[in-house]
Amino acid sequence: MAFDHSKFLARFVEEAREHCSRISDGLLNLEKSPGDSETINGLFRSAHTIKGSSRMMKLSGITMLAHKMEDVLDAVRGGKMPLTPPVSDVLFRGVDALLLMLGPITDGDTSGEAPAALCEELAVIATVSAAGEAPESLSVPAVTAEPDHATVSVEPVSSVEAVDAVDAARPAASVKKRQVDYLRVDAAKIDDLIRLMGEIVSEQGRFRRHIGRLCDVERATALHLKAVEGQLHGGDTEQNTLIEAGAALQLSLRQSVRAMYDASLLQDHLVGDLQGTSLRMRMQPLSTVFDPLRRTVRDLAREQGKDVDFVVEGGDTELDRKIIDRIGDSLMHMIRNSLDHGVENAEERVAAGKPAQGTINLAACYDSGCVTISLGDDGRGLSVEKIREKALAKRLFDADTLAGMSRAEITDMIFMPGFSTSPIITDISGRGVGMDVVRKSIVDELKGTIIIETREGEGTTFLLRLPLNLAVFPLFLLSTGGKTCALPATSLVEMLSVQRGEIIEIVNKRAIRLREQIIPVESLAALLRLAPETPAEAGEVLVVIIRDGEEKLGLVVDEIIGREEMVVKPLPLHLQNLRMVSGVTIGEQDSIINVLHVPELIRQAREIAEPGRQRPTAREDHAATVLVVDDSINTREIEKSILEAYGYTVVTAEDGEEAFEKTRETLYDIVITDVEMPRLDGFSLTKRLREDERYRHVPIIIVTSLEKDEDKKRGITVGANAYIVKGAFDQSNLIETVRSLIG
Repeated sequence: MAFDHSKFLARFVEEAREHCSRISDGLLNLEKSPGDSETINGLFRSAHTIKGSSRMMKLSGITMLAHKMEDVLDAVRGGKMPLTPPVSDVLFRGVDALLLMLGPITDGDTSGEAPAALCEELAVIATVSAAGEAPESLSVPAVTAEPDHATVSVEPVSSVEAVDAVDAARPAASVKKRQVDYLRVDAAKIDDLIRLMGEIVSEQGRFRRHIGRLCDVERATALHLKAVEGQLHGGDTEQNTLIEAGAALQLSLRQSVRAMYDASLLQDHLVGDLQGTSLRMRMQPLSTVFDPLRRTVRDLAREQGKDVDFVVEGGDTELDRKIIDRIGDSLMHMIRNSLDHGVENAEERVAAGKPAQGTINLAACYDSGCVTISLGDDGRGLSVEKIREKALAKRLFDADTLAGMSRAEITDMIFMPGFSTSPIITDISGRGVGMDVVRKSIVDELKGTIIIETREGEGTTFLLRLPLNLAVFPLFLLSTGGKTCALPATSLVEMLSVQRGEIIEIVNKRAIRLREQIIPVESLAALLRLAPETPAEAGEVLVVIIRDGEEKLGLVVDEIIGREEMVVKPLPLHLQNLRMVSGVTIGEQDSIINVLHVPELIRQAREIAEPGRQRPTAREDHAATVLVVDDSINTREIEKSILEAYGYTVVTAEDGEEAFEKTRETLYDIVITDVEMPRLDGFSLTKRLREDERYRHVPIIIVTSLEKDEDKKRGITVGANAYIVKGAFDQSNLIETVRSLIG
């Protein structure tokens, strides 16, 4: 019977792609560690295996190209030539060509031929190496993305060649050291299975709550029967019979509820195992999207003449394949931005006191039931002033509105469609080009969050926080204004109970002090327009802290029902303009629960103005300038709001170093500074300012959480005029202190 090669084509393609990936990774690793003999041997074995296996499959085009690559790698392995960048470039082109040729084979097209020009280049390199010469430069034609294969070239394979191919494959197989049976399953079938699993998990949550209510009914019934028994005790025979019948019914109810409760516990374990097993079927390591980016960074950096070290960590962190498929473009956008407008060229970096080689870090880790992906560079960082100028030039906001915006609001503008601070649009990127797509994908579609951490001149880091899978989302169910709603767990920071007296009034807003931060607080019911908030004199309130980027907001809620993993359905087309809601899920008795959109909640909180809270009358007779220095964005903006409400002109700085730079250009009437800040703390800033003749007599107020006597004494020693502890902070003592110092 003839040997049917078609049955093995799919397995060959899968293995050949793995070997191509190994060759690509190995070449990248050799650029950092040239001369690593083990890596070179591995590259040679991979090329040799592709050559031998393709011969058995009668794929002459792949055989020819792999054979040419093998000859070059054999010369490198034998020390006849070094693996120079031009040689690596040709081998990379060989990998690209192999991958292009493997694509049609899956559909049964085995007629692909190797690119003749590329094979000739590889042969020239091997010939030069045989003559003992190292090629310094090569002119290699690019491999087209859609080669035209019109002919089939088939050679008979001898039994000796077949054995050679099998032997060549053994080293690669031994690397895996595992025996696994594979079953090819249509991905759509796995998606259907996981979708069904998600519905089962959601239904199990509702079933668990039903059991809880039954337990409550059983306990209430027992108390009722006990009361009835007390009323009828000592009665006639008929009453005793009634009491005994009630007790028997109550016992039967208790036994049934206990049996259902025990069954629900077992079902919880089974459903949990089903969920874990099902999700693992679609989980993939992030290396599947991280590793190809190494090649992208290398090629783009070389195109721009930049020396960049691309550091990848956490590639073994696993995510749902559906999420991995969606974040690839987002990561590509951000990496292109970092390369094009983030990382400077060598001359600029050296002039700025940085190493000539730039660094881009890509890392992933598990984070409280989610995954956080960090992408950062040590380049120019985002310029808040440039973003503000661009927004003004594009007439997105007027000058007064921009002046009143927080740093977080300004940096978030890079996510607006078409927004870019780049002076020229290039084919690589512009800081902001495509970032609206990133936000839509990560926040709107995947229910994740994006946080920007940037310092001008030092670099930018994007933190993407994502759910582990798309089958079921971790949600926190809350009750407010008589309604149940949900918040994505990825957006929650913490939950706490505070006394109403601890909520302070600041201008027309409210806030709480949480450790070293002052966080704005609003009623969730008021934001959702469910019901007007009724003032209460005392007691505790529940506050849920949510976060979007750098901004935090406390939401006052009636009850925290709990955390559930639930299926989130998209809004129907006629309701997709509801910005406050990102999706819906099904609750008890088939009720619809809205999943709230955190960015919109925070935006609404900035704009809310409740009638019961009046702004103080602004002073029109004073335009003193105040410099507010604090690394907490919430504290900066709250202090700024208070001071501006009383007529002061306010400039902010996020640490002592930035503040000191601003004082060299401008003479402020008063400086208000925190103590514990990066780069330059408040004590050191105060000391520096007192050494400057211009600021020798300018009032300085320290506002800090440090409340020990020695801290206060140190503040006085370095020259501060006032020392306010954040724990005792409110708008009245700040304004009174400022007025006492500058009027």
